[in-house]
This record gives sequence, C-alpha cells and structure tokens, in this order.
Amino acid sequence: MFRIFHASGMALVVVAGLAAQPAFAETPSEILASIQQEAAGTPGFQGFSAARGESFFKAKHGGEWSCASCHTENTAVQGKHAKTGKVIQPLAPSANAERFTDPGKVAKWFKRNCNDVLDRVCTPQEKGDVLAYLLSVKK
Repeated sequence: MFRIFHASGMALVVVAGLAAQPAFAETPSEILASIQQEAAGTPGFQGFSAARGESFFKAKHGGEWSCASCHTENTAVQGKHAKTGKVIQPLAPSANAERFTDPGKVAKWFKRNCNDVLDRVCTPQEKGDVLAYLLSVKK
C-alpha cells in the first residue's frame, strides 16, 4: 500500500509495511565471521572447531540439559523444548534456511539458551564452535 504525503511542495511516497521487513539479512557464514571478530580479541584464540562445537552441543554442562536436549542430536530435524514441549524448527542452516540470518535473533537465542544450559553467557569461542558445528551438519 502506498501513501503520498505533500510537504513543502514535495511529494513523499511511503510504502506501508516496509518497516516490518528485516533491515539486514545475513548469511550464517557472515554471522560466524562476526563472532570470529569478537573472539579474535581473546587471548589464545586460534579459530573455531566444528568437532569441539559438536562436543559442546551434546554435553551436559553441570545441569540437566544440553543443547541437544531440545534441539536433538540431529540438528537437521525438528526438536522439542524439554520443559514446555513446544516444537522447535531444525537448528542446522542446511535444513532451515532462516537460521543464523538475523543478528538480533542470534544474540537473543544464544543468550537465552546459554543461560538455560550453562547458567551463564556463552563465550565467543563457544558460540563460534557451535555455529561451526551447525554449519557442518548436512541435511
């Protein structure tokens, strides 16, 4: 829907609903690069490891949950929240093209899920390792 407003003799066209579209969609690789920039400032950082990410994803970290508790060990399939039973769409980008394309959602869900599983915020190393693992998962 278009609306035309006149201000000082100039016509302004406003497209309704445009603000509802995501401003910047990124690729999972761009999200990983962003996490890598964050991690690069930490002492001893030497890159991400899909193998380390897989171990982290499947392990319980002192509590009763792991990432796989809700997202399943096969991240290319649908999961289910361990407490609420809510269906969770596949986490692997190969099975769900929308995953890891919105930096705001990535930050929100890493923060929430890390607090649930670890009772703390994930480090950039942990986030990068997990994303490297998820990018390695084939459908």
